[in-house]
Amino acid sequence: MFFTWSFIRLFSYYFRSFLLLALCMLLRKWKRKTYLKMNQWKRKTYLEINLLFLFILCNCSTLTVPLTLQNSPLHCLNFVGASALTYKYSMELQELMAKLAELYERGRYKPPDCIAQQKVAIIIAFRNRHEHLKHWLYYLHPILERQQLDYGVYIINQDGEGVFNRAKLMNVGFVEALKEYDYDCLVFSDIDLVPMDDRNLYRCFQNPRHLSVAIDKFNFQLPYGTNFGGVISLSKSQFLKINGFSNTFWGWGGEDDDIYQRVIFHGMSISRPDLVKGKYKMIKHVRDLHNEQNPVNAGKLRHTKSTMNKDGINSLKYTVKETVKDILYTWITVDIQAPLTT
Repeated sequence: MFFTWSFIRLFSYYFRSFLLLALCMLLRKWKRKTYLKMNQWKRKTYLEINLLFLFILCNCSTLTVPLTLQNSPLHCLNFVGASALTYKYSMELQELMAKLAELYERGRYKPPDCIAQQKVAIIIAFRNRHEHLKHWLYYLHPILERQQLDYGVYIINQDGEGVFNRAKLMNVGFVEALKEYDYDCLVFSDIDLVPMDDRNLYRCFQNPRHLSVAIDKFNFQLPYGTNFGGVISLSKSQFLKINGFSNTFWGWGGEDDDIYQRVIFHGMSISRPDLVKGKYKMIKHVRDLHNEQNPVNAGKLRHTKSTMNKDGINSLKYTVKETVKDILYTWITVDIQAPLTT
C-alpha cells in the first residue's frame, strides 16, 4: 500500500494512462454489482487496490510530460520570483566556476531529477564584452537551472575589427549549436540583459516569444508595440520558417525590426510575458567600437518581404576560427567577412 516518492516518480506519463484505464475497468466491474458478491476479504482488497491507483495517479501528476508547445506543464520548476540584481564588478571566473560546478562540460546542463520539457540553445552574439559575460553567466545559469531546462550556452565571438553584425552571428549560433545537439528551441540574447524574474521562461511557445519586454533603461515599459529585440525565443521550426535573421545588417540597429517583419509576413504573431515577469536589468556600457548606428539599415526594412526568403540561413557564409569547450559555455570564434566600414 505504501510507496516512496522516489519510486512513484519512475512511472512514466504513458504508464499513468494505463493505470487510469485499469481503474476505469475496475469501476465498471463495480457497476455490474460484482462488488456485492464479494466476501469481506475480497471487498477490503478491492478497495485497497482502488485507493492505491488513485494515490499513484495523484502523486505522479507532478511529473513532466512529453513536450508540446501548446501545453507544457510547469510542475517541476522551482521559482524564486522577482529579485533585485546587484552587479559585482570585481567578479572572477574562478568564483563563477565554483558556484556553477554542477554544470556539464561545454556549458551544458540537464536537470538531474526530472525530464526537461525542451532542449534549449541560448545564443549570444559577442565581441569585447568580457565583464558583461561574467555577470550574465553568474545570474543566468542559476535561473536556467531552476527552470529545469536541458540547455547549452553558445558565445559566438566575431573575429577581427570589422563592423559588428549581431544578426549574422545569431545565424551562426543556430547552425553551430544544432551540430552539437538536437535542440528544439533557440533563445537569442544580448549579453547586457539579465532577467529580474525567473518566472520569465527561457523556452519556446506556440508563437515566437519576446522575453525582454520591460527593461530598466525604458522605465520597465515596452518601447514600441513592434519591438522584438533584446532577448527572444523561437522554436527550431519557427526559425527555419522565417529563414532566420538577415545577414546584411552591419552596425547597430534594424535587425530586430527585420526579424519581427519576417515573423508577421509568415503568418505568426509575437507572444510576450507581462510587464512584471518580463523585467530586465541592463548592464550599463558605451556603444562598442565598430558597432555604430548604421543609417542604411532603416531603409532595408522596406524590402524585408522581398528579400527574406533568399537572405538568411540559406545564404549564410562564415568560417569557424576557434572552438573552446568551457564549463560555463561553448565559445566559437568566427570570421563573417565583415567590412571595415559601412
